[in-house]
Amino acid sequence: MEKRTLLAVVLSIVVISGFYIIQGMFFPPPAAVPAEPVTVQAPVEQAPAALPGAASPNEDRPVEDAVPVITGPESEQRVTIDTGLIRVVLTNAGGDVVSYKLREHKDQDDFVEMVLSGSGEAAGGRESHAFTLAFGSLAAEPVSAYFYVNRLSEYSVEFYRDFAVSGDGAGGSLRSNGAPGQFRLTKRYDFRPGEYMFELTVSLDSRGSTPAINFSGAAYTLGFGPQFGPRFEKLDQRYEYRNYYTYINGKRKQEKVNDNGPTVIASRVSWAAIAGKYFTFIAIPDATQYELAFSTKPEPGLPSASRLYMIRPALNGSGATDVYRFYLGPKSQKDLAVYDTAENSFKLRDMQLTSVANTSGFLGPLETLLKWLLMLFYRVIPNYGVAIILLTLLVKVLMFPLTKKGSESTLRMQALSPKIKEIQDKYKDNPTKMNAEMAELYKKEGYNPVAGCLPMILQIPIFFAMYNLFNNHFDLRGSPFIGWIRDLSLPESVWSFAPLRIPILGWSDVRLLPFLYLGSQLLYGKVTQTPDQQGNAQMKMMLYAMPAIFFFILYDVPSGLLLYWIMSNVLTMVQQLTINKYLAQKRAHIAAATPEPVIAPKKKKKR
Repeated sequence: MEKRTLLAVVLSIVVISGFYIIQGMFFPPPAAVPAEPVTVQAPVEQAPAALPGAASPNEDRPVEDAVPVITGPESEQRVTIDTGLIRVVLTNAGGDVVSYKLREHKDQDDFVEMVLSGSGEAAGGRESHAFTLAFGSLAAEPVSAYFYVNRLSEYSVEFYRDFAVSGDGAGGSLRSNGAPGQFRLTKRYDFRPGEYMFELTVSLDSRGSTPAINFSGAAYTLGFGPQFGPRFEKLDQRYEYRNYYTYINGKRKQEKVNDNGPTVIASRVSWAAIAGKYFTFIAIPDATQYELAFSTKPEPGLPSASRLYMIRPALNGSGATDVYRFYLGPKSQKDLAVYDTAENSFKLRDMQLTSVANTSGFLGPLETLLKWLLMLFYRVIPNYGVAIILLTLLVKVLMFPLTKKGSESTLRMQALSPKIKEIQDKYKDNPTKMNAEMAELYKKEGYNPVAGCLPMILQIPIFFAMYNLFNNHFDLRGSPFIGWIRDLSLPESVWSFAPLRIPILGWSDVRLLPFLYLGSQLLYGKVTQTPDQQGNAQMKMMLYAMPAIFFFILYDVPSGLLLYWIMSNVLTMVQQLTINKYLAQKRAHIAAATPEPVIAPKKKKKR
């Protein structure tokens, strides 16, 4: 029993440590991307007349755009669109999105805000927005001029303004006679009731004023960033993270984004995504051959940034209309699956957006199965805390035969210990002979030494899959269990003394579940402890010190994960008590079936 317990402790350490090491190796935290130099065109001395249909001109004002602005409004105007599912605030400063809230998902006392801006220290003191447009490639500054606003309907709005193209050969598009040209930029947003997806149409139209729109090899760059919500303290790759995906030729690929600069994707993608723990941003471009780039370029006031850029190739004609679709919402199977079945207002189908929410790797199918079982239990009893308990119970019941087999193997090993010890002592100077004799003994007795370890090893993938499931499953977010456990995706709290924090540990809350975990683990160790282990100092340290160490490691984990761990300990303890009773009966049966050795009487010595 001692060897089996020791092996269990060692495997637990390997599992936990290996998980965090793998997270750090394959999912490094987002790093800063060095800023690229920006070239700004000088304004033309006299702006040409506005394009036909433009609003009455105001005084020209200098702006920090890639091309000079002809005329436009002089003040900011904001537009709010509420579909019942989302509440979006747009600004005519660049025609950008400044707020995007999910009305069915809470973040503390407000709705989840999906557009996180910095402190306003970047971009000339202007707060960063989402869905910005810059004339040129990644180095270009986003357009910040005020646009005219045309509210088309309750769910649609467009922003438009006229721009000039200088003819000085400094990166702008040149007319054949060297004179400046002009064009109109229009950004139109179309939202749909009941959908987290919306459509953005970008139009460039020179009305024949210039034969090409080309700024250093690109027409414009559409950018999303600097970060999407909800707000977080840090990206630690366990309890909040950002992953980057592309979907090319029917396969999802995870892109590596680091501090070496933007990660550029030249291949044509079906979609590209930035995925967090519970929410995601997905961009679906049209058939144009865009160049995409992911970036973690830092933003003042944000702990981390995650950006996606779509670079539109230069226009060789007088204009173009590009249509983009964006999903900005929950990373849940239910909401993403509607774009596989054409049950959406965009008539999209077979987009495979659900792969953003699926786990990759060899444990993916196992985690998918466990998720299906969890949701099945939830449909029976609509409480995810109860569903976690039922799933844990089911897994333990299914694994009981393996656990029992491992215990029987341990008992068999104990019975063979005297013979094994005899062989080891007899051939201690001849390892080759000793191994051959041991193999012969195992064959003769019909014993497989791996049988005791195999059941425990087979449970490790289930541990990983359960850990990922309860740490990442979207439907646990905001789901209460009982009493003080109001959100299974967050650590619970029975008393908060914030903003004070315990030095070194950084704790600002008293949590009950970690103490319940510690108690269940210590009780399990007491139940499984054998008499020969009670005097073993090393085993005592393993059985009692290790739970204390894990107490500190698991103190701030999501309550759903701790609930699973506590229930697993309790059920394993019940299993072990049952197995111990079974083994005691089996030992008694073996002892009764083994005849006692007959001791011959001593012969009397003759005198």
